[in-house]
Amino acid sequence: MIYFTQLIYVKEGQEAVFHQFEEVAIPLIADHNGRLLARIRPADEAYIEHQIDKPYEIHLVEFDSEADFHAFSRDDRRQQFLHLKEQSVARSVLIQGIRL
Repeated sequence: MIYFTQLIYVKEGQEAVFHQFEEVAIPLIADHNGRLLARIRPADEAYIEHQIDKPYEIHLVEFDSEADFHAFSRDDRRQQFLHLKEQSVARSVLIQGIRL
């Protein structure tokens, strides 16, 4: 198993566009031996302390292998809607880990 945590920073006013992209992308995870374990939209009061900007969403995703993750990333159905992600996401941070 390989895990990815993604911190997603959405451009102000582009939340609906981001949601359109997610409606396409998230269901494709399962097609590539992946599972969305958590999709979190943290509220301000959830932060006890932080040294980074607060992301709009945090995703925790698991794939059976790194090859499965890359297949998901290259999926033609996802690629057709990347313009929505590019329009709506200011930046993201992808953190990779493995189960020990």
